[in-house]
Amino acid sequence: MTSLARFSINQMTVKQLSMPELVDTCLELGVPGVGLWREPVQSYGVEATAKLVRDAGLTVTTLCRGGFLTAIDPAERAAALADNRLAIDEAATLGTDTLVLVSGGLPTGSKDLHGARERIADALGELGPYAEERGVKLAIEPLHPMYAADRCVVSTLTQALDLAERFPAHQVGVTVDTYHIWWDDTAPAQIARAGAAGRIHTFQLADWTTPLPEGVLNGRGQIGDGSIDMREWKAYVEAAGYTGPIEVELFNDALWARDGREVLAETAARFVEHVIQ
Repeated sequence: MTSLARFSINQMTVKQLSMPELVDTCLELGVPGVGLWREPVQSYGVEATAKLVRDAGLTVTTLCRGGFLTAIDPAERAAALADNRLAIDEAATLGTDTLVLVSGGLPTGSKDLHGARERIADALGELGPYAEERGVKLAIEPLHPMYAADRCVVSTLTQALDLAERFPAHQVGVTVDTYHIWWDDTAPAQIARAGAAGRIHTFQLADWTTPLPEGVLNGRGQIGDGSIDMREWKAYVEAAGYTGPIEVELFNDALWARDGREVLAETAARFVEHVIQ
């Protein structure tokens, strides 16, 4: 289906599917791309996953996730850098050129947002050249401010770009995710800023539905169920020059409780209805 030509299903949307089931369902539905997550990839085997998706003719649009780069303790910092180098290696093996970074929250006992962001920059200075050597780009993902304390001190595209622009665009760019930025009236201008510099490395969709669940992490709504105008955000990234895959990434307990093949088919249909048409 040509309407699915740019569609990619993030593995977390249908995490109930095994790796072979995910690949088989993509082939059945004509889904050309998958965004993979490190934990299930490691469980199935990095080389085995790479062969499975390659033999199926699927494009791996991103690998999630690297990051968590805000530690103060030297040993914790060294461990985080080592894990991110491993993530870069995994991305290269899987054949994707994009590793999504969730930067990390405040270390225990710290209230220093500025210091945490500077430690991210320091880490990017080490990881960027390593990634470039392996043909992988780092994509800083700003997360909604409700996650700033425990998950990601980078909350806006402005903050993400201020970090990314310290480094070459072919090393470090950003992830544009509707769920995290739809509320920000400065985001369209920042998308244009990112596009002008070639720093939009991936574009992800999820809808905003309320009430949010307890813990808020698994509140990403199915496309079309919430408050976000997906066509509007698609127009912003396309006006900025982005023509790549569009990945749907949903964390949602109700979706995970359903049959994964049914959820993938529904998500593809919602993508066509609310993004393409």
